[in-house]
Amino acid sequence: MKNTFLILFFFISITLAAQEKIDYSTKVSSIDSTVATLYAVISGDKGEARDWNLFKHLFHKEAKLIPIGKKDNKITVRYMSTEDYINTSGPWLIDNGFHEIEIQRETQTFGNFAHVFSTYESYKSKDDEKPLMRGINSIQLLNDGKRWWIINLYWKQETEKNPIPEIYLPKE
Repeated sequence: MKNTFLILFFFISITLAAQEKIDYSTKVSSIDSTVATLYAVISGDKGEARDWNLFKHLFHKEAKLIPIGKKDNKITVRYMSTEDYINTSGPWLIDNGFHEIEIQRETQTFGNFAHVFSTYESYKSKDDEKPLMRGINSIQLLNDGKRWWIINLYWKQETEKNPIPEIYLPKE
């Protein structure tokens, strides 16, 4: 009987520990912490796993991730959920290494609504001197009175024909 009780206690303890949620509240308590966490969670060295639970925690359940691209010489957009992004981009990030760093930000707020225009540089490794790419993330956020949610993340990479305007680059 004593052994049965110990075994039952052990399994209940393991089950409760597995159900325990990680407290991400500090990661979404401000616009700054939310944007910083976004950049941190997608960044990592080659072979380094990403915290996709934290990534999903940043976004409202109806949020969209929207990259602008080009196909057949036409400008296109792709609408993705967080799961779509994880499934399509996640393996590439891990297989290749990817570090995205914010280099300039412009934030506009109105009450509980915010828009962040965030210029970034991306590298395969933290040791790289020259960025792999640069671009601008347009991040729309909502504060529901408890925390900040990313509602949409819309981005475009810089090209030779469409360089980032000086106004969105760091001031010397």
